[in-house]
Amino acid sequence: MKTVITTFSFVLMAFLCFSQDAMNSNLQIQVDLVYLSSDLLGGRESGKEGERMAAEYIVSRFKEIGLQPIGEDGTWFQPFDFNFKDNPHATEGAEERTGKNVIGYLDNGAQNTIVVGAHYDHLGMGIPMASLHTGDPAIHNGADDNASGVAAMLHLAELLGRSEAKHNNYLFIGFSGEELGLYGSKYFTNNPTIDLASINYMLNMDMVGRLNKERVLAVYGVGTSPAWMESLEKINNGNFKIKTTESGIGPSDHTSFYLKDIPVLHFFTGQHSDYHKPSDDSDLINYQGIKDVSEFLLQLVENFDSTGKFEFTKTKDEQQQGASFKVTLGVMPDYVYDGEGMRIDAVMDDRPAKIGGIENGDIVIKIGDIEVKTIYDYMEGLSKFKKGDKTKVKVKRGKKTLTKEVVFL
Repeated sequence: MKTVITTFSFVLMAFLCFSQDAMNSNLQIQVDLVYLSSDLLGGRESGKEGERMAAEYIVSRFKEIGLQPIGEDGTWFQPFDFNFKDNPHATEGAEERTGKNVIGYLDNGAQNTIVVGAHYDHLGMGIPMASLHTGDPAIHNGADDNASGVAAMLHLAELLGRSEAKHNNYLFIGFSGEELGLYGSKYFTNNPTIDLASINYMLNMDMVGRLNKERVLAVYGVGTSPAWMESLEKINNGNFKIKTTESGIGPSDHTSFYLKDIPVLHFFTGQHSDYHKPSDDSDLINYQGIKDVSEFLLQLVENFDSTGKFEFTKTKDEQQQGASFKVTLGVMPDYVYDGEGMRIDAVMDDRPAKIGGIENGDIVIKIGDIEVKTIYDYMEGLSKFKKGDKTKVKVKRGKKTLTKEVVFL
């Protein structure tokens, strides 16, 4: 991880360049992300000092871009109270905290408003039950999760401020409390600072900082309006390998809007082994990828500028297609993989897969008697086992097909 001094040196140099009108958009994206994921902010845990500093930074950028405050009482902020527990199953010992959403508005005098959101909170020194770090407490800077989404949102705000797409207003929201259970977005949709009925659709960016060489961009929520799929295919023009999911339900803030019957799209460049660990740092970010994703969203918005209010459609919850299960293999699926089988993005230490000799990049094609063609087949396979059971897992590794024996702990 970068030291505070190193981070400050970079940010200071970048802002000096900016003051001389020499900063291009790539550098601004990098400045935004490096500051938000610096040690100085202590992991941006909701309700703590690092979150406050991150919120103030977002406000400063909203002001530079020319947005208007539209939070509570005409401020930039929308505070919300919550009880924090180190262990969510504990019956006592809750700590009362206040988080806050940061809200900026681009008023085009239009009837409808598009919401662009990204959560800015993260795990601090490692929130129990969320962090995947097994060592001593350490700052979880969350460069990809989700300083990347905030940087993309800020870049998109700048682009929309200069765009000719004026048939909608734009509401930009930095959500807090996402890591704890979508607290901020739930609060906003239950206590909106604009008329909820005026919201046309919501675009959410969560973890868009690791665009891979295959340029796979996962887009969730395409079933929430009949307009989405045709438009995605039209504007992509081969720039990305788009992987779509219909469901409007997912582990990020778009879910809160979908549950209010608002069309949504959630953009995601993929899981990785640094997810929810201190190693999710700014030196691993694909900055050009963030720029490309935000400019793809600009094309999407401009394509729909004059089409009026979107039609909303309910979707099946694809996250619940797989059966429930009581065991885990101890792997992180590659959610942007679109081949046959379930590709593993990361294998966790001291878990069944690691002990059984399964490696990062292996593609699971069979678990027990279940052939695995999709992640849902994999989940179905897991549902057949309980702790203490032993089974064989067949994987592809390069050109080889291997069989590994695992014991569920």
